[in-house]
Amino acid sequence: QVQLVESGGGLVQPGGSLTLSCAASGSLAEYYGIAWFRRAAGKEREGVSCIQSSDHDTYDAESVRGRFSISIDNAKNNVYLEMKNLKPEDPGVYYCAYTAVMPILRWSWNDVSEYQVWGQGTQVTVSG
Repeated sequence: QVQLVESGGGLVQPGGSLTLSCAASGSLAEYYGIAWFRRAAGKEREGVSCIQSSDHDTYDAESVRGRFSISIDNAKNNVYLEMKNLKPEDPGVYYCAYTAVMPILRWSWNDVSEYQVWGQGTQVTVSG
């Protein structure tokens, strides 16, 4: 099995920064994808960004483009989400998700059904 553990959430003011980490372990596929999703209160889960371990190709949501950056440390199987200039619409529980179905496609990368394993989430709160 694969396990994912998120960390790095917290409370920040608008315009602040946070970096989230997703530690993947267990029976990882040779090549896999990791995505970050978020769920705001009263809203459905939405895709934020994703990355492929093989070639580091990425996708992201238009709402975070230029502010959030996803990266991977292949040796550690850790995926990071660097978030800058956080906005009032960014808070929520951030989840990382794993898929062994490759490649990730531009029209389905943010579909929750494409992912087989989910972490428990880390809370991001943006005041104001």
